[in-house]
Amino acid sequence: MEAEQQKILLNASIKFQEEERQRLAADLHDDAGPLLATARLYLNENLVNQDKATQLQSIAQTRQIIDDTIQLVRNISHSLMPPTLKNFGLESAINDLFQKISGSGCINASSRFHDYNGRLKEEKELIIFRVVQELINNILKHSNSSFIHLTQNVHEDKFYLRIHHDGRGIVQSDFDNLTKSNVGLGLKNITSRLRLVQGKINFEKDISQAYYKVTLELPRDKTDD
Repeated sequence: MEAEQQKILLNASIKFQEEERQRLAADLHDDAGPLLATARLYLNENLVNQDKATQLQSIAQTRQIIDDTIQLVRNISHSLMPPTLKNFGLESAINDLFQKISGSGCINASSRFHDYNGRLKEEKELIIFRVVQELINNILKHSNSSFIHLTQNVHEDKFYLRIHHDGRGIVQSDFDNLTKSNVGLGLKNITSRLRLVQGKINFEKDISQAYYKVTLELPRDKTDD
């Protein structure tokens, strides 16, 4: 059963990576390709034979197209590594995410970091951020919560993130069953990502039965900044 579970997780990871590659390839082909092809039309061999006013107009239009392409590529790059995460770290990126959610006025979202004294490795922060995004997305889509609250702390050599919400949720047995089934690709992706950083995840209902809690646990490596 363990071998079968590992196979399922590996297939989920491969499928996720392939979907990401296909999405990026489609964005570049469908958006960047036509823009660059159009820029090339303006910079044809007849440009030198045109009058100066036409030349300047063609150059200006080409420059605008190139600027648009640069912005497009920048947007694609940001989808892979959000700029707030890259420049300021996990705490700022998650706080920014929760502020945007709360700003919608539909749900009370808050986050608080207690022990984020030094940044983790960049690739680890990205994995954690993507996992949090997937968890929050599922809560927003399925739970009908009135609040989401995230806390962070460090205990001994472990890094913890906990997400609480008061809507419909799942417990660990539900999560395990979903990751073994043919549905729940997003949950399989969470497990696959966490395996890359030796992380664990636990879904439970609070003893008060008032809300659900999701806990992420990761080892804090000596090489983390």
